[in-house]
Amino acid sequence: MARPMHVSGGSPFASPAAPAGGAQFPPISPDQPPLGGSPSGALGLDRNADAMGRLNERMNADHAPSEQAQGFEASVHKIKEQVLPRLLERVDPEAAATLTKDELAEEFRPIIMEVLAELKLTLNRREQFALEKVLVDELLGFGPLEELLADPEVSDIMVNGPEQTYIEKKGKLQLAQIHFRDEEHLFQIAQRIVNQVGRRVDQTTPLADARLPDGSRVNVIVPPLSLRGTAISIRKFSAKPITLDMMAKGGSMSEKMATALKIAGACRFNIVISGGTGSGKTTMLNALSKMIDPGERVLTIEDAAELRLQQPHWLPLETRPANLEGQGAITIGDLVKNALRMRPDRIILGEIRGAECFDLLAAMNTGHDGSMCTLHSNSPRECLGRMENMILMGDIKIPKEAISKQIADSVDLIVQVKRLRDGSRRVTNITEVIGMEGEVIVTQELFKYEYLDEDAEGRIIGEYRSMGLRPYTLDKARQFGFDQALLDACL
Repeated sequence: MARPMHVSGGSPFASPAAPAGGAQFPPISPDQPPLGGSPSGALGLDRNADAMGRLNERMNADHAPSEQAQGFEASVHKIKEQVLPRLLERVDPEAAATLTKDELAEEFRPIIMEVLAELKLTLNRREQFALEKVLVDELLGFGPLEELLADPEVSDIMVNGPEQTYIEKKGKLQLAQIHFRDEEHLFQIAQRIVNQVGRRVDQTTPLADARLPDGSRVNVIVPPLSLRGTAISIRKFSAKPITLDMMAKGGSMSEKMATALKIAGACRFNIVISGGTGSGKTTMLNALSKMIDPGERVLTIEDAAELRLQQPHWLPLETRPANLEGQGAITIGDLVKNALRMRPDRIILGEIRGAECFDLLAAMNTGHDGSMCTLHSNSPRECLGRMENMILMGDIKIPKEAISKQIADSVDLIVQVKRLRDGSRRVTNITEVIGMEGEVIVTQELFKYEYLDEDAEGRIIGEYRSMGLRPYTLDKARQFGFDQALLDACL
């Protein structure tokens, strides 16, 4: 209980000799640390000042677009603008399209020399080779995009109109020093990309998904939907197949998590890979596919084929958009139904976005164990909710409880991947789906990534933790002889 305040001489005011705050509230020394074991006041103030300093710096920064870099590349592009029109007058485009890049360069060499002589331009050997490459890329390749596509460090290319192109290197975005002649030039390159895979892009069909010859995924959106001109987004994929061991060594997961995922792939667990855009879902699916038995028949179904499975008996299927009359579209749901008649051992969906989720669950429940898919969500629990919502979005008249039970019976494992703010991609959760308890799907977490801190360079420091739980899928692993290995990895 608080003591009554003693007032000397009956005065309503405390004595001047009394300590500030009264006897029950002794004064706090300036050197005394705050309660609760928090950092010292000076350190807390330093951290707060540092955080506020970063906010002020960002608010006052000038984000105006920087000018294009000048130098060797700029001079070559300037010469190209002068040479290209005259070159096209002397070349048959149809005949040029039948040649390879090397053959075309050989044919171009004397013609380029003639044009340079006409223009009274003198180039050294290095500039001549650079000019030849730029011109060949312009006629047969993808123009300025070729140098970015050839750079192995570039993982994403984002063209925001003819004047601005961003690239992603090591998880960080930066401005690329390339530009296109004008909107018409960029639009021609976009058409060249989508025409290669039998798609089209124009004002009547301003959206298109396509792929490059190396398997990289491309999305194109053109005016009037894009207000800054044609926009092209390219997601490049590594030429060298990535394995689970490589991901573990790179810090994307722990060794125990990699072991558990290897067993899940080999033991025909039904796996859903969940994550945001650019988090590495497709890369994870490709890595898991390495664990599929070479004797199994695998069918993959995608909107734009981008999976590169590492199996001998693999048949990729791709959807088809509607024609100009709005007819002839083949959806993922149509391909899933057809795939059931093609004697598959496993059905893998590149990404589910709608009612085809129900067809996948039906496949998982009808003897196609080991089926996999990816979808967008932020957590394993949200992943299950999104699957329910996607089925309800269709015209299937089934109660929500029945849908939840179908999901609980079909899905064995949810692998959550995430791209952190420092650009690193990590497996943040591996969660088992156990079954139903009332109307709720019950899950248990086997592994989790916990954020701890970040270093001076902004890299996130965290720890992969095993929850120490006995896997519910142990019986399934026992049929393949991996039960003890799975138990050791999870405990």
